[in-house]
Amino acid sequence: MDTNSNSKNDTGILLIGHGSRLPYNKEVISAIAEKYAQTKPDYNIEVGFMELAEPNIPTAFNKLKETGVNRIIVTPIFLAHGMHTKRDIPTILGLEPEVKEEPNGHHHHEHEHHHEHGHHHHHHHGEVEKVEFDGEIIYTEPIGADDKIVDIVSEKVNKYL
Repeated sequence: MDTNSNSKNDTGILLIGHGSRLPYNKEVISAIAEKYAQTKPDYNIEVGFMELAEPNIPTAFNKLKETGVNRIIVTPIFLAHGMHTKRDIPTILGLEPEVKEEPNGHHHHEHEHHHEHGHHHHHHHGEVEKVEFDGEIIYTEPIGADDKIVDIVSEKVNKYL
């Protein structure tokens, strides 16, 4: 690794949050990004949101692209895969989505009960804004059932047991 801090790093990092009309999701994702950035001071790190919060994914991606990187690592700060991580985000990134929208606009790969949990998802039936990038995009898995998540759950619950 080049230890000369003046040299431009060729890798950018994009962390993606879901976004919400309420401020909490953005605040938490931004705080995670800031803490992570402190551990990687030589890298340009941006945060983008899938919906309902700014900056959106293309805006954050393009900000990284403008730093001259030729590789961007994209990590969804989601616990599990869903339509956003399998279809929407890959589509925005110009990658092949694992789940495709069916012609009638319905998808049968995941049960999403919009009315039961009281918020609306925007499913893109028109053209999605896509990024243009000549470099390499590395798209990672979401957080998943990591032991560190179990530690966090234990910390929240165990004091009440």
